[in-house]
Amino acid sequence: QVQLVESGGGLVQPGGSLRLSCAASGTMSRPNTMGWYRQAPEKQRGLVASVTSGGTSNYADSVKERFAISRDNAKNTVYLQMNSLKPDDTAIYYCYFRTFRGTVYWGQGTQVTVSS
Repeated sequence: QVQLVESGGGLVQPGGSLRLSCAASGTMSRPNTMGWYRQAPEKQRGLVASVTSGGTSNYADSVKERFAISRDNAKNTVYLQMNSLKPDDTAIYYCYFRTFRGTVYWGQGTQVTVSS
């Protein structure tokens, strides 16, 4: 089992920045992938960014050049630095952890609201 605790969401004005963190605990083998999905009201949950335990990252086209994902394997923590935020980025952001066997664990979600 893997437990995930997210932090860092909130309200920010358009053009602003936020940094999300997700700390994992439990039994974590490697290789694995950690990352973030988001879900806006009445929309499907979609991938924002991911990073493998080896350091390979992947981004949704809508956030490339604005968001940066990183992880600290020693702390079992993944970060999402979000810059130049837009109202369309408003959503609940969910951290996830995927084992090499494909099992996925989810965090509880953190709300990000971009509004003036």
